[in-house]
Amino acid sequence: MSAVEDRLAELGLTLPAVVPPLAAYQPAVQSGRYVYTSGQLPMVDGKLPVTGKVGAEVTPDEAKDLARTCALNALAAVKSVAGDLDRIARVVKVVGFVASASDFTGQPAVLNGASELLGEVLGDKGVHARSAVGVAVLPLDSPVEVEIQVELAE
Repeated sequence: MSAVEDRLAELGLTLPAVVPPLAAYQPAVQSGRYVYTSGQLPMVDGKLPVTGKVGAEVTPDEAKDLARTCALNALAAVKSVAGDLDRIARVVKVVGFVASASDFTGQPAVLNGASELLGEVLGDKGVHARSAVGVAVLPLDSPVEVEIQVELAE
């Protein structure tokens, strides 16, 4: 097990299996020293634990936890192409989408779930640039979707 996976275990987390694609794409691809993940939904054991809009059917705290799950799924996707999470030199960018009720404006706080997880697991290597975007709807009526871009060590 890698040091990153040891850290996950210390946090009481395990790296899940890679979420299979819902359409014609790969969960992650590598280009040179960079790995780009596809948008990761908060799937747990092949299903969404909750659906709906944040600020309506889903609370911001629930959505923050779901963003955390998305980040964990993204790390699994990175490992599927990088082979070892210890190869991560840094998380470069996180992009998160929040299916939002029309008056919900707390997207950045929701995406903190993903950002904080990456920091807890990777330390300084988890510090990144980020976009948090509110949208009308996401695949499968997911409340949150997260993609990450990482740079690998040589």
